[in-house]
Amino acid sequence: MVLAAEEEQMKNFARLSKTGLWAWTAALVVSLALGWVLWDVIYHGVGQWSWHYFTTAPSNAGRDGGIASILISTLLILGICLFTAVPLGLGCALFLSESFLGQGRSGRWVRTSLDATAAVPSIVFGLFGNAFFAHALGLGFSLWSGGLTLACMVLPLFIRSVEAALRAVPQEQRLAAAALDLSLFTRVISLFLPTAAPGIFAGFALSLGRAMAETAALLFTSGYVLRMPESLYDSGRSLAVHIFDLAMNVPGGEQRANAAGASLVAISLLLHLLTSMLSARQAPQKRRLF
Repeated sequence: MVLAAEEEQMKNFARLSKTGLWAWTAALVVSLALGWVLWDVIYHGVGQWSWHYFTTAPSNAGRDGGIASILISTLLILGICLFTAVPLGLGCALFLSESFLGQGRSGRWVRTSLDATAAVPSIVFGLFGNAFFAHALGLGFSLWSGGLTLACMVLPLFIRSVEAALRAVPQEQRLAAAALDLSLFTRVISLFLPTAAPGIFAGFALSLGRAMAETAALLFTSGYVLRMPESLYDSGRSLAVHIFDLAMNVPGGEQRANAAGASLVAISLLLHLLTSMLSARQAPQKRRLF
């Protein structure tokens, strides 16, 4: 009987080893593919970086000059997107995870709507943003239209990520806060948000990455002019749209497209590093109650 148990343990170990080997192989393949793409973009693009490249506006359809106006437009669009999506996303996630209505039929309806919206192609968001923000609200091709359209795109992902982070708060902490008769506001500010901060920052990073890489939606909303925007009501070209235009529509623009692509990768990595640092700083607070 002991031999049979040992034999069964050996079989389980062999199955786990085989599964682990496949998992490591899949992870290695994905890492190599991602590394190859990043190396190709960086290798062909970093060599064209210079102070002049980052501080001057593009000229000759982007073949000459730099990307100063492109960077400003990109940051303004992202700022509008995040300042709109983050408060709305946090409020909706708190409603779904902490309120009684969020646990009932209305909560299920909201979750279904979010999941369905997350699957909508970005080009459809672009058409919606053009029809609603640009024409119905009269914003036209502007940074406002682009940023608000991106906010609509990232909200489902951000809300579901934050909701999952809030639901991961240990039940013991919830019961302790309820035993102390703390108000919902105190529990949310002092307990739930600090404890769920790493997950919230992870959702923020994912939303930021999707917003930075978006092209189709911005073509119909923020436009693609090269000049420096003078206000949020001006049209502006994002870095992703600039890469697309150089690679597809500008003869001889491949090298500049690689340089802009390397810039986008560098900015994305820096922002994700900053988000990871903020998440790491908040992580120790998970051990604190108040």
